Amino acid sequence: METRNLIIIGSGPSGYTAALYASRADLKPLVLGGFMKGGQSGGQLMTTTEVENFPGFPEGIQGPELMGRLREQATRFGTEILDKDVESVDFSKKPFVVTTDETSFQAKAVIVATGATARRLNTEPEARFWNRGISACATCDGALPLFRNKPIGVIGGGDTAMEEALYLTRFGSQVILIHRRDEFRASRVMVDRVKNHPKILIKTPCVLEDTLGTKTLEQIKLKNLKTNLVETLPMNGLFMAIGHEPNTGVFKNQIDLDDVGYVKTDGNTRTNVEGVFSAGDCVDHIYRQAITAAGQGCMAAIQAERWLAEQG
Repeated sequence: METRNLIIIGSGPSGYTAALYASRADLKPLVLGGFMKGGQSGGQLMTTTEVENFPGFPEGIQGPELMGRLREQATRFGTEILDKDVESVDFSKKPFVVTTDETSFQAKAVIVATGATARRLNTEPEARFWNRGISACATCDGALPLFRNKPIGVIGGGDTAMEEALYLTRFGSQVILIHRRDEFRASRVMVDRVKNHPKILIKTPCVLEDTLGTKTLEQIKLKNLKTNLVETLPMNGLFMAIGHEPNTGVFKNQIDLDDVGYVKTDGNTRTNVEGVFSAGDCVDHIYRQAITAAGQGCMAAIQAERWLAEQG
């Protein structure tokens, strides 16, 4: 079985940045990039269009192009990338064992950078305008010209939905918060802020019935679950704020995860297993930005390099 200095599981901004730093440190890392069944290397940004808030690109950049550049930069310094899913890991002994659908590798150190997947409605109306007016990240896309001074909607009932609704009031002419129940999961203080904001209209108990438009989203149809009445509203942007699922199932019982499934670290990318580090959205359920994921990837690579040096 082949032994590597460092295996990086995941290939979003955190995985590729970790690979860049590790390869420049001559660790010759292996990236196993196809970490999601049915997914693709590059993470969530591979399904994102315009990225305007990644430093260094004043004109913006397409998500897949950004990931392509990060991938190219990592390979330039000697990173090997295999677009393979990881089927299982064994962190109970050293060297660690990482198994794909084809083969197993031994690793002296591992960085877990598998990200998270935004929950979606998985309906045809949602899919029709995904990335053409419908998104899962208000912080990423809310400031786009497409939504400026236009009506915007948020679907969800937790603190994230409240935060995104409040954030979007900076850009939209009106923000409509849509939730399927009359009661919210969000904290009382956040609900009060939303209810008291003059630009936010709350629609409950309602669900998305349909989406309308030509090239981009222009209208939505909402169905009231109590009255069964359907109303059509002008809407140029619609944001899903119904949570994220960390892509960490394969690490259960191998490293410490929290109740939701996010990897627990010491705040400096170290997990409870010496030699296993973690970075990006599989750790961070607060910010979930490409730049914060990249920063954590840098941290994880430096920590891994130092730990390997200590091991001789």
